[in-house]
Amino acid sequence: MRKITFRIITRLPAKYISSGLIIIILLFIYGIIGSMYIMHLDFINAIYYSVITMATVGYGDYIPTTGIQKMFATTLALGGVALLAYVFNIILTNVQEKMTEYSKGAKKLKAIEVMEDYYIICGFGRVGKVVFDELTQRNQNVIVIDKDEDTCESIEESENVVVLNEDAIEDDLVAKLAGEKCRSVIICTGDDVNNLFIVMTIRETNPDAWIVTRASKLENVKRLKKAGANKIVSPEIIGGEGLYYESSRPHLLKVTVRHDPDEILDEFKVIAKNGCTLENIEYHLPGIETPFTRQIKTMNISDGQKYVNYLSTHDDQKEALTNLYKNVNNIHSHLISGPDQSSFDKVLKELEEIEEIIGIDLTNKEISEITKKEIKKYN
Repeated sequence: MRKITFRIITRLPAKYISSGLIIIILLFIYGIIGSMYIMHLDFINAIYYSVITMATVGYGDYIPTTGIQKMFATTLALGGVALLAYVFNIILTNVQEKMTEYSKGAKKLKAIEVMEDYYIICGFGRVGKVVFDELTQRNQNVIVIDKDEDTCESIEESENVVVLNEDAIEDDLVAKLAGEKCRSVIICTGDDVNNLFIVMTIRETNPDAWIVTRASKLENVKRLKKAGANKIVSPEIIGGEGLYYESSRPHLLKVTVRHDPDEILDEFKVIAKNGCTLENIEYHLPGIETPFTRQIKTMNISDGQKYVNYLSTHDDQKEALTNLYKNVNNIHSHLISGPDQSSFDKVLKELEEIEEIIGIDLTNKEISEITKKEIKKYN
């Protein structure tokens, strides 16, 4: 406790220290000048008298006798009392503020201790905010670390979101958090030197951590890769959304299937039930390597039900979808994100019961070869 108190006192804001010193110096000068010209003391005794009067000790060595001397001694003593009160008030206020900060920090660290499978975002600028939005839309656990106090206060905390007002490059906080429970560390600061330092700090203690970092300059990509980053993303190329996809790469699954439009809802229920998100659907036209892609980005069963209900009341849209399925011979791929491999295993097992699974994580070229064979089959 004494160490904490000493640390708090020694870290008083500079503005308080400066103003306190100025007041002390001014009062001391007033005391010396007054002691010399009003109390008629020499310089050494003037210093002595000023100190004991300001400190309200009053040994009685020099007793004011005239009215002006008494007024001077009174104002000097009151100034000393006011100065002591000011100093103690600053210290107590600062101690209270710091203790409150320590209390909040302890609560946040406790919340992190019970948090499972979280992402860490270092830097909450424009890119970091995009990544944050992508993660929170999927109900992921997120720890945001940023050194700007106003930025941190602007982020709403919840059971899934913890915000730490810290500088990621000043200590090993990020390295400590990037352990087994961390899915990915996403470094979004705009300074490549800071990003490089954070990557190196994490990699020293966490050889298995999945690290995704931003590179503001393309020439720094190789340096960041050499430092230990798993993925380096240039926002100029793919933007903040790409940071999310790369950070969740170990938790993405591409499933190529064959089924007709009537099985859409059953398929979606399987994905959503297991806590996964359907990111997009790729329709593979026979013989064409590049698929036609639709972004979905949802994990709510209600969204799938709404879509089916919409088709049931819009015959033209249903007919268009049916024709699309016919053109691709009912072959298409789903990009699915999920919390872990066991969730993917459950999804695959249940999908096998309701539809044909053609392959897992196939490349567009491999799928193109499959669709070419489909053309020959029907010719």
